[in-house]
Amino acid sequence: MTARVFADTNLFIYAESQDQDKSSRAIEIIQDAPVISTQVINETVSVLTRKHGFLLSEAHEIAESLLDLCEVVAVDTDTIRKAIDLAKRYSLSHWDSLIIAAALLADCRTLFSEDMQHGQVFDGQLTVTNPFETDLS
Repeated sequence: MTARVFADTNLFIYAESQDQDKSSRAIEIIQDAPVISTQVINETVSVLTRKHGFLLSEAHEIAESLLDLCEVVAVDTDTIRKAIDLAKRYSLSHWDSLIIAAALLADCRTLFSEDMQHGQVFDGQLTVTNPFETDLS
C-alpha cells in the first residue's frame, strides 16, 4: 500500500497555469488522486476567480472535477481544534495549520505544498515536500 499524500491548493492553481513545468508536475500529482480538504477546493475556486481571471462557472467545473478525482475530507470541529493546537506549537498561520491538521487526521505521510518549508515534519508523521523543488520520480 502506498503512503497517503495530501495536496495543497497551490498544486491545483499551477495545474491551470501557463507555467508548463509546474503545470505538468502538478497534473502528475493530481492524477494520483491525492487527499484534499474542503478548504483546498474553496481556496482553488477563490484564487482562480480573484487572481487568475477565471469565470465562476469555469472554477466550479474545476471544483467538480476535484470532487470526483480526489479523496475529499471535511474541515470539521476536530480539524479546527487540531489546527489551533498546531498553530500554537509550530507558529503557523491559521490557514496552513488547517491544511496540516486535515492531512494529519487523514493519516497522510506527505503534504505536497510550495508554500510551506520543504522537509519540515509535523507530529513525526507528515513531511512537507515542495514538488517543484525536488525530483520525486
